[in-house]
Amino acid sequence: MMPAMERKSGFFPIEDTTLMKQRLLQWADGQEPVVVLDSNGRQDGHWDFLLAAGAAERLAFQAGAAFAGLKSWQETYADWLFGFLGYDLKNELERLASRHFDGIGLPDMAFFRPQTVVGIRNGQLEIHTLHADPADVLRAVEAFPDNPATAYDSYLIALQSRIPREEYLRSVEAIRQHIIAGDVYEINFCQEYFAENAVLHPMDAYRQLNTLSAAPYSSFLRWGERYLLCGSPERFLQKRGRLLLSQPIKGTRKRGASPTEDEAIRAELASNIKDRAENVMIVDLVRNDLARNCLPGSVVVEELFGIHTFTTVHQMISSVRGELRPDTHAVDALRDAFPMGSMTGAPKVMAMTLIEQYERSRRGLYSGAVGYFDPHGDFDFNVVIRSILYNAVDRYVSVQVGGAIVYDSEPELEYEECAVKAAAMRRVLEG
Repeated sequence: MMPAMERKSGFFPIEDTTLMKQRLLQWADGQEPVVVLDSNGRQDGHWDFLLAAGAAERLAFQAGAAFAGLKSWQETYADWLFGFLGYDLKNELERLASRHFDGIGLPDMAFFRPQTVVGIRNGQLEIHTLHADPADVLRAVEAFPDNPATAYDSYLIALQSRIPREEYLRSVEAIRQHIIAGDVYEINFCQEYFAENAVLHPMDAYRQLNTLSAAPYSSFLRWGERYLLCGSPERFLQKRGRLLLSQPIKGTRKRGASPTEDEAIRAELASNIKDRAENVMIVDLVRNDLARNCLPGSVVVEELFGIHTFTTVHQMISSVRGELRPDTHAVDALRDAFPMGSMTGAPKVMAMTLIEQYERSRRGLYSGAVGYFDPHGDFDFNVVIRSILYNAVDRYVSVQVGGAIVYDSEPELEYEECAVKAAAMRRVLEG
């Protein structure tokens, strides 16, 4: 690995973290490319907030040799790399295809080496630059005014469904028949809500979504004139040293109207047989994915069926950890766990085959991942769910949501779960 150009680094105390984040988002608005990662105060002892802006170098791939290209790039630069993995990289990993309509038009994979990286952790602002003086970057950020959370645009973008309700219900029942026949155990079946001729201020809409969801793996991405506004509660995969951590989600309930109702909903989710079955099947799949590159016996389930509460929903989350073999490249571990089991099903290849058969939209970045590699070769990637994707050239907005279909699934309830998951994005877009 050749050393990258040495970065200039500055470390500055923060008096008001919320205000600093607001100003950083204003500064990032209009930069390209941009990635913002915000834990919303739920950081696990590492970064609370990361922002990467401007590209010293960038790469983009369609499925074919994308992971090999990423590995070569990550070996070339001992530096920060930010970017994304699209779901359709599955076509590189298995003998699969994606033939549905794609209204967004992002590459299957894209990364950039940023000119500027800004991070917040332990109450301190860190600025790492290739060319600019970090103090000059801070002055430019602080020049923006206090932009209160109430200063939002109001959108009236009417979404329509790519799959009519009755077709969705029939598809869920057809998937159940595949399960009965023994083709699969579980499939994550998704549908798209979309709007054409939509005018959106992406950063403003992201701030609204982030305020509503306050999710621990929220992200904003700009790549050219394509945008991701993401309120994800789910981590795909993290590497620190040789430790890998994946935290799949299966099981969702909306928040209650009172603390008493909230607690009753949490208790029901924790004991629900269907949700526990969904979750444990994906945990087993993740264990197998990590075991491909981890030391024998090191893959363990640290938490099973954990109930975590967010602003709008309760989620059942499990945590699986393993120790990467010393001779295994970090990108190989990322590749061999992708796409994440929580967004495919089990067995994974057959689930992805049937997903292509029953869904009506190309997933693209939805159910992919956004994240970064740091200069030490560690990485952290989310799962792109609870998101708005926007093609500003064609003025096309896409919101995809889905859920796990198992033998016990009831089509009507699965449709209602999609509505729960889409609620925050629809609130932003439809006013």
